[in-house]
Amino acid sequence: MDHIATSSTKPKYPSPIMMDPAPNSAAPAAASGAVSSPPSRYENQKRRDWNTFCQYLRNHRPPLSFARCNGTHVLEFLCYLDQFGKTKVHHQTCQFFGHPKPPAPCPCPLRQAWGSLDALIGRLRAAYEAHGGKPEENPFGARAVRIYLREVRDFQAKSRGVSYTKKRKRTTKLAEENGSTATTIII
Repeated sequence: MDHIATSSTKPKYPSPIMMDPAPNSAAPAAASGAVSSPPSRYENQKRRDWNTFCQYLRNHRPPLSFARCNGTHVLEFLCYLDQFGKTKVHHQTCQFFGHPKPPAPCPCPLRQAWGSLDALIGRLRAAYEAHGGKPEENPFGARAVRIYLREVRDFQAKSRGVSYTKKRKRTTKLAEENGSTATTIII
């Protein structure tokens, strides 16, 4: 499965799925004399996440090529990341299950928060496509990954006693009086 970057600008970090593993570091903008701005915080985080996932694939036993990577490997990666989590997720047998602010410590594990995992998958999906991957073959958008994220969200919500509901938009009274809907508050 060969992927070729279709955009005219190549990412500035190596990709295991591009035909050219070491993209030319001299960008066309630099040749024309234009000053390029530093990458955004999002782009830097996307690059770090991509490099972390690629390192995970290299350290996988047996090592995996990106062409053979699928949703199952993405799930393994997410489970691997759980060991570095900082969010207390109570077991169903824990006395504090369902309490948002438990009064005492418990031995329940620290896990990755659902929001962090969701944002990570979003950045990795974007990085995959930025490196020339086809959207329909994106392992980060696999059905199993979406189901896993939904289950993590629901379990963590029950564990902490907090429900994850979509935020609704509400216009302010000032905007309603002026007939404008430009000002909104997200609650």
